[in-house]
Amino acid sequence: MSPEELLPDELLERIRSRAAGYDRDNTFFHEDLEELAAAGYLKLFVPASDGGAGLGLEAAAQCQRRLATAAPATALAVNMHLVWTGVAHVLAARGDNSLDFVLKEAAQGEVFAFGNSEAGNDSVLFDSRTTATPEQDGGYSFTGTKIFTSLSPAWTRLGIFGKDAAARDGAGELVHGFITRETSGYRILDDWDTLGMRASQSATTVLEAVKAPADRIFRKLPVGPNADPLIFAIFACFESLLAAVYTGLGERALAVGVENVKRRTSFKNGGRSYAQDPDIRWKVADAAMAMDVLYPQLRTVTADVDALADHGSQWFPKLVGLKVNATETARRVVDLAIRASGGSSYFRGSELERLYRDVLAGMFHPSDDESAHNTVANAWLGPLED
Repeated sequence: MSPEELLPDELLERIRSRAAGYDRDNTFFHEDLEELAAAGYLKLFVPASDGGAGLGLEAAAQCQRRLATAAPATALAVNMHLVWTGVAHVLAARGDNSLDFVLKEAAQGEVFAFGNSEAGNDSVLFDSRTTATPEQDGGYSFTGTKIFTSLSPAWTRLGIFGKDAAARDGAGELVHGFITRETSGYRILDDWDTLGMRASQSATTVLEAVKAPADRIFRKLPVGPNADPLIFAIFACFESLLAAVYTGLGERALAVGVENVKRRTSFKNGGRSYAQDPDIRWKVADAAMAMDVLYPQLRTVTADVDALADHGSQWFPKLVGLKVNATETARRVVDLAIRASGGSSYFRGSELERLYRDVLAGMFHPSDDESAHNTVANAWLGPLED
């Protein structure tokens, strides 16, 4: 199925019509999620045999790009569900069926969320400040604080991880598992009051001896970077789908900027449209050329994931490079669109004003600018000497 079939214009316009209200009121996108679920959108990665769309990462990224042109915050939060279902899909394509239950439960309507981010943990997936304590029955209890937990009001399954510091002879072990909405011991704070991406409601989640049963513990990995397929799958889906959202945001900013430029008129030039102003035309052209570079990069990287391409040590540079290029390009395009559109875009209620705030969230998602450049430099130049 194409993005247009999964997200028909009428649905996209209804979602677009609600985005400003969610942002203004700092409320969750309940109506959007309801409609997206009814349309089968949360089953993009679910096999067709189980009632899903059966898409790969390339097609799913194009769907997310399209959704983000209407409501970036909705798309960003839905990303977290799609990351987990995408990870399950990417692993299965490589012969690893450890997360097949994720796809089966997504087919039944369960909503997955990503509860891995921690304040001050710049090791991201390679260490954790959350404590994972083994239980006698093979399960683990988790105690710690997770930030940026998108879909907080709606998830039914939350993926979490923590460190069992005593494991592996004291070297530590990172334990990955899932809890359900009914699990006891967690608290969701009402602390999502942000500059942008307000509808995502990515609240802080506090875990207080929250138990994940043995059958929901799906990985135990050593502390530090490693080549486990799970790490690749998370990076591939997380970075690519983030890039898709910000590509869609940039695409929309350019379209709105063009509309504004055509509508604006110049008093000193006899009422002619600003579309005839050489300086304004330069800004629009600059934005369009920046976006033209981004579209093929997104398609190529995601298509290579689907094709099981072997990029070896260059895989992570490609993924983090895509994410940083998408978020930074979108920021630049929004800025150019605002400059071309004039002072009206500075006012609350302007779509560009909202996009300007939303796009700033891109700098906070992993991999951040510094980490990404370090990854790419290490791949090309080797690590820094001690």
